[in-house]
Amino acid sequence: MSDLYNKTVLITGASYGIGAATARAFGRRRAHVILLARTQPALEQVARDIRVSGGVASVYPVDLTDERAVADVAGQVLAATGPPDILLSNAGAGRWLFINETTPEEAVAMMAMPYFAAFYITRAFLPAMRARGSGHLAYVNSPASLVVWPGAAAYTAARWALRGFVESVRAELHGTRLRVTTIIPGLVATTYFEHNPGVLERVPGLARRLLPVLTADQAAITIVRGIERGKREIVLPGMLRLLYALHAIAPGAVQYLTILTGARQGG
Repeated sequence: MSDLYNKTVLITGASYGIGAATARAFGRRRAHVILLARTQPALEQVARDIRVSGGVASVYPVDLTDERAVADVAGQVLAATGPPDILLSNAGAGRWLFINETTPEEAVAMMAMPYFAAFYITRAFLPAMRARGSGHLAYVNSPASLVVWPGAAAYTAARWALRGFVESVRAELHGTRLRVTTIIPGLVATTYFEHNPGVLERVPGLARRLLPVLTADQAAITIVRGIERGKREIVLPGMLRLLYALHAIAPGAVQYLTILTGARQGG
């Protein structure tokens, strides 16, 4: 029987893309999947898919950038099921724009999700997870949290903020039985690119040439396996792990090539 049998897994941004695919993958492993996102009809469809495959799913529509709304939903979840065994913060948004293309309002919105969404959901559930003495917190980030490329200024800033937050959570939980995982997927074919036209054209040539495009289901399988094994970091696909290893050895060279093959203003 799966180690995930009857475990509660809370996933934010669970209505589409990686979040929805990962929710279905956890459901197939017989976990109880708690689905959070804004769009209730999309969440209900994911929940139906999970139930058809024999899993258990609960739906909680919520604006993850609204601290009070997140706190209210957390109270409902805690009353219904207690603290989750696994909390997967996946919610993210934001277009890749040059600085002069980015309005102040959009910069604030990009910081709200993923960074503040991750902060709010963590703050809402962490006390109960610590009191229980067990749990696993996982956060989906972006390669932009390590290597910068042109044409994604506010997006990159938000991803660096999330990276700093996750490392702070890891530091605060040192010596406890709670685990923390960072997830860095490369190019994944989701509706994100449909909703943000022009983004693919701004992917640095280095990444376009070296990284295969994964499906959301492929990413989900790797994520679930990595979380189940308690990995500190999940980087996918394998070629991105190689680029990360090269960055650790020669960060200046990798950064230079990323900028050199990146987008140019007006290009």
